[in-house]
Amino acid sequence: MNNYICTTCGTQFAESSHPPTSCPICEDERQFVNAQGQQWTTLEALRDGHQNLILAQEPHLYGIGTTPSFAIGQRALLVQTDEGNLLWDSISLLDDATITAVNELGGIQAIAISHPHFYSSAVEWAKAFDAPLYLHANDKAFVMRPDPVIQYWNEASKTLFGKLTLIKVGGHFEGSTVLHWPQGAYGKGAIFTGDGLMVASDRKHVSFMWSYPNYIPLKPSKVRQVVAAIEPYSFDRIYAAWWDRLIVENGKTAVSISAERYLEAVKG
Repeated sequence: MNNYICTTCGTQFAESSHPPTSCPICEDERQFVNAQGQQWTTLEALRDGHQNLILAQEPHLYGIGTTPSFAIGQRALLVQTDEGNLLWDSISLLDDATITAVNELGGIQAIAISHPHFYSSAVEWAKAFDAPLYLHANDKAFVMRPDPVIQYWNEASKTLFGKLTLIKVGGHFEGSTVLHWPQGAYGKGAIFTGDGLMVASDRKHVSFMWSYPNYIPLKPSKVRQVVAAIEPYSFDRIYAAWWDRLIVENGKTAVSISAERYLEAVKG
């Protein structure tokens, strides 16, 4: 019996004696099936030839990413607060070295994920650290490894410990979520966006997509919804889901300008 992992999206599935027949996350129009066909691996196989890097991003914030890159290639973020640590988003690889290193940083008291493309091995992480896993109920259909560690929430926002707040923004997925960290950016505030708001290559703007690999833009009404959801929150810095995707300062202004630019581009 194995918890098979899709090599394209990195999602770990419920235990089975044989690989699943398909990956519903990859068959969704926002993702894609590998051109060579559906392929699978296991956590044990992934540990052979891959390892995790843990790098400081700013005080009380660490990135955790796999090298060589695997699946979508995102990195998770470990946020330290006086009341405990939160793992934001997740990655597929978890090994003894990672568990030891994270425990030295205070462990993980809770996990929250932005959207289904980053569910990865989140249940594995939650069980290893005895932490609840917060997922928005609107995306429950995309949970491939159900488990009692999952706590579904269904509100517009959810306040956690350490003044951390989960904000449902929708758009990319119905339950797409952003994390607000008011102590981030040296007290100016930061948001973690996954790719619900994607930091552009110029690191001065964000953009919005229904499907990134298939180049399907997000509807204007959904863009306005995303922007309106984060408007009440103060933030200066934006962390998207990859190492180099961040806006260091003036993040809130960047969102406003970027939304106007996007809406103008798709108008008509």
